[in-house]
Amino acid sequence: MSKDNKPKNKKINHWLIYGGALALILAFQVFSGGLGNSSNTSTTPSQFFKFLKDGDVKKVEIVNKREALVYLTTKAISKDIHKKNTKTQFFPNSSGVPNYKFEFGDVQLFQKQLEDTIKEKNLDTSLNFKTETNAWGDILSSLIPFVLIIGIWIFIMRRMSGGGAAGGGQIFNIGKSKAKLFDEKIETKTTFKDVAGLEGAKEEIQEIVDFLKQPEKYTSLGGKIPKGALLVGPPGTGKTLLAKAVAGEAKAPFFSLSGSDFVEMFVGVGASRVRDLFKQAKEKAPSIIFIDEIDAIGRARGKSNFSGSNDERENTLNQLLTEMDGFGSNSNVIVLAATNRADVLDKALMRAGRFDRQIYVDLPDVRERKEIFDVHLKPLKKSKNLDTDFLSKQTPGFSGADIANVCNEAALIAARGDKKFVEKQDFLDAVDRIVGGLEKKNKIITPSEKRAVAFHEAGHATVSWMLEHAAPLVKVTIVPRGRSLGAAWYLPEERLIVRPEQMLDEMCAALGGRAAEKVMFDKISTGALSDLEKVTKQARAMVTVYGLSDKVGNITYYDSSGQNDYGFSKPYSEQTAELIDKEISSIIETQYQRAIELLKENRDKLIELAEVLLKKEVIFKNNLEAIFGKRPFETDEVFQSEAESTVTNKKKDEEE
Repeated sequence: MSKDNKPKNKKINHWLIYGGALALILAFQVFSGGLGNSSNTSTTPSQFFKFLKDGDVKKVEIVNKREALVYLTTKAISKDIHKKNTKTQFFPNSSGVPNYKFEFGDVQLFQKQLEDTIKEKNLDTSLNFKTETNAWGDILSSLIPFVLIIGIWIFIMRRMSGGGAAGGGQIFNIGKSKAKLFDEKIETKTTFKDVAGLEGAKEEIQEIVDFLKQPEKYTSLGGKIPKGALLVGPPGTGKTLLAKAVAGEAKAPFFSLSGSDFVEMFVGVGASRVRDLFKQAKEKAPSIIFIDEIDAIGRARGKSNFSGSNDERENTLNQLLTEMDGFGSNSNVIVLAATNRADVLDKALMRAGRFDRQIYVDLPDVRERKEIFDVHLKPLKKSKNLDTDFLSKQTPGFSGADIANVCNEAALIAARGDKKFVEKQDFLDAVDRIVGGLEKKNKIITPSEKRAVAFHEAGHATVSWMLEHAAPLVKVTIVPRGRSLGAAWYLPEERLIVRPEQMLDEMCAALGGRAAEKVMFDKISTGALSDLEKVTKQARAMVTVYGLSDKVGNITYYDSSGQNDYGFSKPYSEQTAELIDKEISSIIETQYQRAIELLKENRDKLIELAEVLLKKEVIFKNNLEAIFGKRPFETDEVFQSEAESTVTNKKKDEEE
């Protein structure tokens, strides 16, 4: 018989076993208790004494001083009155079966009345006393409380230990590993072909797969297989997807679990699960262990532990350090881990010999975004003329997860419009929806507020058009979207390094909205909150992080490791703090005055642009070109489509 044709083992229902055992006990108790008595006909004391006076009663048995069993004479049984009232008896015993039974009150009073009647009528009726016990009933009544307590305890322990999960479903397996073992032939079908972009990361990860497939190729020269690789990068960049691809590519057992799976309410469980995990991995070596979100157990020890008590997380980390590179050998087991919080990991975990390689998974560039779009567009019914180059250039700063969300949202928007295919405009609307929020055209806004918003957004557009290093404008709208009353979208240049003049131009453009309110109405409002927040962060970064301030100097107070020893104190004096505050304020105020001067010089064009915006509610690049003319510093790198359908993702401003 082939493997496929073998009958599968059917799982036994334990509740059927329990129920059958209980039914067997009850049946035994019932039959042992005397089923012969179950068919007796009940009577009353008055009727009994009538039968007694007629001479029909042969014997009376008083059971447990509360019940009387009546035995009739042979002659009395044949009487019609008794034939009607008695039933055929089953399971007759040796001493005969009583014909009637009844209960009485005081046993002494009943006995006296019975003896007086026998004496008065001169009867041969005998009187016996009998005591009956139910051993099975007594045993069951004493055992049931203990059975209930044990059953409840088992139920609670099973729930706390993970129910039916692997390694945790049994009561004594709470210290077992919860790692899921993937079968490379069935369960893992993701390969490196499914991972778009991330060329550098894929190359390093692919080497680890080659180590497992052909270890002699590398060990023949005296090299050692790396102990571990740490995937580091922003959320949504594809760290877990890379691990899935490794599970699909490597023809080796792949154990996958999360860092939080080690943490439990019981002391010592985390360390026990680490030991059990590596024990299973060694038994199936060569194998791979993947720990997702390792920062759950890998945080630096000794930080923020003021209680001085036992720390379960630290015990788990200590055991993990020992297993990865401790006294014992741990060959042919490679540990992969992923985190977006590498700055908080313990230094002992990051050293060579444990995580030999740190692979940075960065946000995709424009070329990689095109590859990611190609992957996520495969299941969609898209129009034939859809340009993925256009989409990739319209989504700077988007991660792989963001792009997947854009594709899904575009399909939903197309379905909402009863379209047969997903078109380019659906993708542009999806980008707007994700970045800016849902349009709220029915939001109540007064004419004066709408005019203020129009001039605010026109101010952003005007200043950014006049500055060389400001991001090129794509779209301006005064339609409320999300929490904002109006917004401007820009297509930022993807830079690897940023110069001071570029940051200052961006800050000036961000302050253009408030400057326009000041120039046109000589009043300012709370609508520039997000602008001020962005500008303040940029100015503070210039002074305290990047060292771009002449007065403060080439100093940075940024700690990339996240493990500074400053505690609650600042790493600079009070005089330096005052200097930093003054420098930040000076930078912002200078750019604000610069924006005001630019808008005063172009006041007429600002008014014209605002009127167009009030009329159309949405304006594009061609509207600005009609008013201001071509930008003199326009570069070929800036990509723009026709005005009717061009939208981008960089929301510059929110009106509160």
